[in-house]
Amino acid sequence: MLYRKFGKTNEMVSALGFGCMRLPIIGEADPTNIDEEKAINMIRHAIDEGVNYLDTAYPYHGTGFAHGGASEPFVAKALKDGYRERVNLATKLPSWLIKTRADMDKYLNEQLERLETDTIDFYLLHALNDSLWPALKEAGVTEFLDQAIKDGRIKYAGFSFHDRIGVFKEIVDNYDWSFCQIQYNYLDENYQAGKEGLEYAAEKGLAVVIMEPLRGGKLIHLPQVAKDIFNLADVKRTPAEWGLRWVWNHPEVSVVLSGMTAMDHVTENLKVAEEAHANSLTKKELASIDQVKAIFKERMKVNCTACAYCMPCPVGINIPVYFSTYNDHWIFDGNPEAKSMYGLWSAFWTPASKCEECGECESHCPQGIPIREELKKVVELFE
Repeated sequence: MLYRKFGKTNEMVSALGFGCMRLPIIGEADPTNIDEEKAINMIRHAIDEGVNYLDTAYPYHGTGFAHGGASEPFVAKALKDGYRERVNLATKLPSWLIKTRADMDKYLNEQLERLETDTIDFYLLHALNDSLWPALKEAGVTEFLDQAIKDGRIKYAGFSFHDRIGVFKEIVDNYDWSFCQIQYNYLDENYQAGKEGLEYAAEKGLAVVIMEPLRGGKLIHLPQVAKDIFNLADVKRTPAEWGLRWVWNHPEVSVVLSGMTAMDHVTENLKVAEEAHANSLTKKELASIDQVKAIFKERMKVNCTACAYCMPCPVGINIPVYFSTYNDHWIFDGNPEAKSMYGLWSAFWTPASKCEECGECESHCPQGIPIREELKKVVELFE
């Protein structure tokens, strides 16, 4: 495993971090039903191979954003038997639930109990944007972070981000952060914080944690024309390796989170991480990625990363699955399998045509997708 300096903290973290938002589950309907045996084996194997950064959050593997999910309590189980002492543990304050200064202590203390730990190494304000950040500041969040560091409940303070670059820079400049977490992959080089934000944060001494390096798995499933481009490269790599290596190629990146759902993912990512040196891709290899990027951008219709922040839908529509299926139709040359899959999914979940246009999903979408309008297009194509 390769390690990188974590900004101005001088901590050394593994190039690969384990994201605990997409753990394997038993069945398909209940995200709280984590397959604990499989997931514990995956996490402990990753740690045994050198991974020392684990990322979770209050709502992960839950049924909504108002209550804690199953991820944090599960992570506590996975880190028993001496594994807690071997990793840096990251979790996030549920920013959207904070109304007062007292709420901040309430949720942090609850998370410490859920995680069965005295200290959270890397604590983030979750999903900051131009509405949450001012509200948190008004409620006293900077004083809260200072106090939590002082009394030892957290070691370092950071934030995760889904908004425009101007908002990102404002947040970076408004507190003495140790790190930040942004979405970054070769399709999203100029999206949200993007490359400009990556470089801005690094210049300020912040460590930068990368989420969605494979865009929710989208960069693994390439159309044949994109596969043909990569197959011409001098060094043969899987689509996942191409995507991860592109992110790691940036020296400003501190750690790349991967939401691994199977042991095969862990094994492959560990292997790729062994060569995760900055500035190691050739100009020819970077040009190949640019060609693939152009193909994706030309074909993709909905800018969805399947983060599932829009879920649960009040009427039971599985928005990420439907958008993924819709994109697959366009990316993979109108493959009839997409329509077949939609038929299966809509028998299992509520069809997209049953959307009541309440807009609750759009209020949580970090990508700013006009979900109601896009679902109408899904209905037009598939129903």
